[in-house]
Amino acid sequence: MLRMPSFTRRTFAATMLNTTLLQAQPNKTKIDGALRSGIAKRKIPVAVGMVASPNKVLYQGAFGTRDASGVPVKVDSIFAIHSMTKAITTVAALQLVEQGKVQLDEPVSKYLPKLAKLEVLHGFDQAGKPMLQPATKQVTLKHLLTHTSGFCYDNWDAQMFRYTGGQQTAEVPPLMFEPGTRWQYGQGIDWAGRLVEAISGMSLEDYFQAKIFKPLDMADTSYIVPAGKFERLVTGYRRQENGPLLPNERALPTPPKTFGGGGGLYSTAADYTRFMQMILNQGQGILKPQTVASMQMNQIGNLNAGKLKSFKPAISSDVDIQPGHTEKWGLGFLINTTAYSGGRSAGSLAWAGLENTFYWIDPKRSLCAVLLMRFLPFVDKEAVGLLDDFERAVYGV
Repeated sequence: MLRMPSFTRRTFAATMLNTTLLQAQPNKTKIDGALRSGIAKRKIPVAVGMVASPNKVLYQGAFGTRDASGVPVKVDSIFAIHSMTKAITTVAALQLVEQGKVQLDEPVSKYLPKLAKLEVLHGFDQAGKPMLQPATKQVTLKHLLTHTSGFCYDNWDAQMFRYTGGQQTAEVPPLMFEPGTRWQYGQGIDWAGRLVEAISGMSLEDYFQAKIFKPLDMADTSYIVPAGKFERLVTGYRRQENGPLLPNERALPTPPKTFGGGGGLYSTAADYTRFMQMILNQGQGILKPQTVASMQMNQIGNLNAGKLKSFKPAISSDVDIQPGHTEKWGLGFLINTTAYSGGRSAGSLAWAGLENTFYWIDPKRSLCAVLLMRFLPFVDKEAVGLLDDFERAVYGV
């Protein structure tokens, strides 16, 4: 919980003036111009942006087309948000922690027996055979939520990429390191999602709808895109080797047989903004204020987060959104330890989705923002460039 400091009269006056300036209305013309000119210059098919204070939408704008047919995109267009799902799964797991149904530091094998006897990869022998040994530590929910469990995506981990040969298929893959000893982005929050299902007795779709989406009026967020909303769905693109983006086939997504805690949701800018506003509002009945405070704190100690070397360049470029700076991980969010030049404050919360959907929550300025695009590879230089254009315009730079 944040404590109310003792103010002198001068400090109080300065603080009130600063707060007024920070909460000033973003310049719609400036942000519109940044997005409109940005997608044209960068040849990005579509971008939808939204900015909000804890209780009010301060900016919204939609630019580009829904697909190759030329139908204009709208503010309520639906995007695949991929790993932006992770923060929502984290909130669900923390609700169960608040209810005393699971503890952050207890072994998750109590609820997920498949994780009771995990193995750790210790390299490969001369014949290229994996050298596996039993893990000496049990994986906890905190490990899963902070990407310190040892479960890794083969997109961004050299050992995992070699182990899978680029084809990740094992239901319970080995750990790439002992739990708690490294930060490496991976499937930990997928397992946290399975834990939510195991404890609640509900599918993630049903749990999210009942416990998060309906209370927050997130009516367009789901793992399933109904036929009646297909016209609002934005089609994805892939960058070709020779440079241009080509659209995927436009089709209604097949409903998944299972729901992943690490990705899979579809949403809109307005819906995700409501989720971020809940965080700015210290839980808004979804979580307790002290739980939200824990999400905003460094939970990985001396480890660093957020830097990823890609081994599948068609899927993702190397990830280093704030080069030269150190980042941490809370519960569900990346935390930047230094302010962005012309942008978010130090201590802001953020993450993204695979097809270049981005968000950040700036508690110090009582502001949140989301930028939705839909193309691969992740953190393509043009996508990151447009994100920077958008963020600088949001902060008036």
